Amino acid sequence: MSNDPITLAAMTRRHFFGKSAAGLGGVALASLLPGVGTAKAGADVQGASFGVPHFKPRAKRIIYLFQSGGPAQQDLFDHKPRLNAEHGEQLPASIRQGQRLTGMSAHQSSIPVAGSPFKFAQHGQSGGWFSDLLPHTAQIADELCVVRSLYTEAINHDPAITFFQTGSQIAGRPSMGAWINYGLGSSNQNLPAFIVLVTANKGGQPLYARLWGSGFLDSRHQGVQLRAGAEPVLYLSDPDGLCRSGRRAMLDTMRELNQSQFEHELDPEIESRIAQYEMAYRMQTSVPEVTDLSDEPASTYDLYGEDAKKPGTFAANCLLARRLAERGVRFIQLYHQGWDQHGGLLGGLRTQCGETDQASAGLVKDLRQRGLLDDTLVIWGGEFGRTSYCQGPLTPNRFGRDHHPRCFTVWMAGGGVKQGLVHGQTDEYGYNIVDGGIHVHDLNATILHLMGMDHERLFVKHQGRRMRLTDVHGRVCHELLA
Repeated sequence: MSNDPITLAAMTRRHFFGKSAAGLGGVALASLLPGVGTAKAGADVQGASFGVPHFKPRAKRIIYLFQSGGPAQQDLFDHKPRLNAEHGEQLPASIRQGQRLTGMSAHQSSIPVAGSPFKFAQHGQSGGWFSDLLPHTAQIADELCVVRSLYTEAINHDPAITFFQTGSQIAGRPSMGAWINYGLGSSNQNLPAFIVLVTANKGGQPLYARLWGSGFLDSRHQGVQLRAGAEPVLYLSDPDGLCRSGRRAMLDTMRELNQSQFEHELDPEIESRIAQYEMAYRMQTSVPEVTDLSDEPASTYDLYGEDAKKPGTFAANCLLARRLAERGVRFIQLYHQGWDQHGGLLGGLRTQCGETDQASAGLVKDLRQRGLLDDTLVIWGGEFGRTSYCQGPLTPNRFGRDHHPRCFTVWMAGGGVKQGLVHGQTDEYGYNIVDGGIHVHDLNATILHLMGMDHERLFVKHQGRRMRLTDVHGRVCHELLA
């Protein structure tokens, strides 16, 4: 960093006016948009770089149920009778159209069509199709906005999940939660704005902390992972022999030292370090309270299922997500691994749906009955779909499906999306989109729009260009909005 006094003075002015503009602008717009950015009376917006939405939001918070591995759309949501009628026959070349395959099936001498082994039925007034693996999700068909025509660019897991979460296949960009935290800040002074919950003891494709990282944004915007067990956040508890007053005195001394360093170096990360120490101190009280499920009535477990009593399960994390949403946490990211059925699809999908179906639907029902669904956006989906042909030998019980980025399904509920909508259409083989295609950038632009942010205006100048979650394209899908 330059020690030139003119440069330092400019940095000081920039820092002051940047802080002042965000603060004063936030006060002004907050007076025009009552209730925006606050979870409860008296709560202040903390840590926002933009401070306020660009326009009035439809959603105040997001619960993102990410199903890592790629759920098979034609076995869950996208009913394709032709697959069953032509089970075992070769996928027509006119359908594949020379599209690339992964290295796992590109050299197969045969690519036979694989019909779904599961039964489908229509549900609700919307008439949405759901397989018998999803009886609880089927019950909320008229709450859901089902998008059957999503497509992505990546064909393998790591770049695909990175693309979904950060808008780039290359690691190092800020995650969606970090962007939202950067734009809107926190509406709870005692909990992070961005919290991550990962289903414990699940195999499957690995997950990395960079998926909820802040990239080139300030580190205060990264996600904080809550773990199952006695210590939800590592190193948060006081060590033996250190009392609360001693901890406070230590933090006060560290604040003085860090403040002195900041005044000398003008590095904003030093301010972030101070803020994170203070947040950790407040979380010593707030985290044990929010993660203690003992005050939940029996009716709660009727909604989410008995697994919700077991810390670290997907069901328990869905229940915890509702509790975090009630306390004003703005972005809650759940990850559930194991949807990568290259083989053993019959048993694998039964297991995955058994772990997630009731809790996912229970979360939507719970938010609705508590009056939270209208301003909470719930998202369910993975990084891509699966092929309509079989990977490997087509056997009755062990067959699987390869990765398929050309078309797949996600669903959303609440937070300003249409209820009972089934959007988009794929061909008779469920291989290509024939109507209503939505790119990952389009989906992310729409999510930001629902949170009150223009995806083209939410950017940071980095390495000589304006960087944003949607990179250089993407559109808001108004056809999905209520």
